[in-house]
Amino acid sequence: MLSFVLRRLMALPLILLAVTFLIVLVMQLIPVEQRAVAYTTDLAQLARIPEIIKTNHLDASVFEQYWRWLGLALGGNLGFSRTSGQPVLETLLARFPATLELTLFTLVPLIGLSVWLGSKAAVQRGKTADAVIRVIAVVSYSTPSFVLGVWLLVIFYGALNLLPGTGNLSNDSAIYLLTGEVKRVTGMVTIDALLSGRLDVFWDAVKHLIMPVFTLMVVGSAGLIKGTRTSMLEALNSDYIRTARAKGISEGMVIRKHARRNALLTVVTLAGLSVSGLLQGAVIAETLFGYPGVGAWAAQAAALGDLPGVLGFALLAATIVVVINLALDLAYTVIDPRVRYG
Repeated sequence: MLSFVLRRLMALPLILLAVTFLIVLVMQLIPVEQRAVAYTTDLAQLARIPEIIKTNHLDASVFEQYWRWLGLALGGNLGFSRTSGQPVLETLLARFPATLELTLFTLVPLIGLSVWLGSKAAVQRGKTADAVIRVIAVVSYSTPSFVLGVWLLVIFYGALNLLPGTGNLSNDSAIYLLTGEVKRVTGMVTIDALLSGRLDVFWDAVKHLIMPVFTLMVVGSAGLIKGTRTSMLEALNSDYIRTARAKGISEGMVIRKHARRNALLTVVTLAGLSVSGLLQGAVIAETLFGYPGVGAWAAQAAALGDLPGVLGFALLAATIVVVINLALDLAYTVIDPRVRYG
């Protein structure tokens, strides 16, 4: 097991090298003058584009540009993001807790509700509940996240004024963060508010999370519902389930103890993919709702040709995906003792 974990961790640097080099290569498709604009801070500097290109080696070969960035990155310097006006590493450290908070608030209800709906559909196969749940899954799969987000903003923010539209805190609550009354411990506003005993700030942060969380949940639930239903149907039609029923075990016990447990391998795989998908979905959701996470910053960096910012986000995303896949492989051995890695 230890050798397996070490092999997977040793593969991480190779994956990061491949991902970041690919991004540098793709960014070369943007004209060098347009990329140089990302290095300007005011209109007067637009007259110095040729000088900016030379200073930042934007006209060098792709290999030279990548080698220069890699040398700095290995020294802990990921470059300066013109989008945020800060070093990339500082931007990632400042914004990642907000994205993590959004992901955690989405992941728990997403997995719980999707697994329950998928299991319910399998148990009620061919009945009304199964048909309704399958329709829900199809509608969820067919609805673009940005369309759903706009609908939510129009209805609950614009028309009804029930929920806040942008950001992760109202101005009144943000003052408590600025004054230090709510101490920054984790960087996640909800947790920090609870640790500081400010339930009003906690509730304000939760209200700002409702629409982006619902958007990510709806879009991400379809695959998990369908996968759980299919896996549960295979388990319910297996020989050991028929044997358990023949022994007189109650249907509820058969489903909970036997069928659902044996369907967990597929469910865990899909849940892990959902985490990776949430990181991608966060780019759209954070941009749409003005949420101050790494996703919104990465989208702005990509639009402005901010290469250091895009590369920093790619490093973070690739690392998360590799770690999640490793965690899934280890989880398989817990769920099914027959799974072993050499």
